[in-house]
Amino acid sequence: MTARPELLTVPEAMARLEVGRIKVYDLIRTRRLASLKVDGCRRTPDDALRDFIRNQMEPGEAA
Repeated sequence: MTARPELLTVPEAMARLEVGRIKVYDLIRTRRLASLKVDGCRRTPDDALRDFIRNQMEPGEAA
């Protein structure tokens, strides 16, 4: 059985990325950061956030 991803709130995503609310919503709007709505509340799976960070790294940078 695979573990379920943790769903992060926008403020939690902001803290992990060290960016503001507008930037997180911009990443979601442009589909660079995956998210879903749960009863009207925006959530980002933690693995989607890790994938986003990994994809932003320059080739040869350590994870």
